[in-house]
Amino acid sequence: MTARMKNPAMVLPDAMKGIQNIHKAVHQGGVPPRITELVHLRASQINGCSACVFAGVTDAKKARETDERLHSVAAWREAPFFTAEERAALALTEAATRLADRSGQAVPDAVWDEAADHFDEEQLSAILLMIGLTNLFNRLNATVQEPAGATWG
Repeated sequence: MTARMKNPAMVLPDAMKGIQNIHKAVHQGGVPPRITELVHLRASQINGCSACVFAGVTDAKKARETDERLHSVAAWREAPFFTAEERAALALTEAATRLADRSGQAVPDAVWDEAADHFDEEQLSAILLMIGLTNLFNRLNATVQEPAGATWG
């Protein structure tokens, strides 16, 4: 598969600078890297972004994630490998990524409350920014048909 065009974030350098600044802020938010990588991977799986799933697995392994857990992210509810904190982040990721799947309240109070029980406001901010940034990556990559394994910055 060949991309339709160069990634828009590479075409417009100021866009890449903004993305990099948000990414830097996420990693300063006090959330363990393994959790932010799980968040990125799960949102990318939901959105079917092969480039981001590939990058998510690669980055999670750099954060010392195990194959056993990576193979189970898509079925995290049934898998015994995740902590309550990780489950709360994954549930928030799914709710915030699938906004249109619910009528009324997009992110249910129960999902929010569980996440807020495990993370402070700064950490929740980092997780929400990672979810939003991942959804941006997913949409850019899916639209330009970025192949898995491609690097763009």
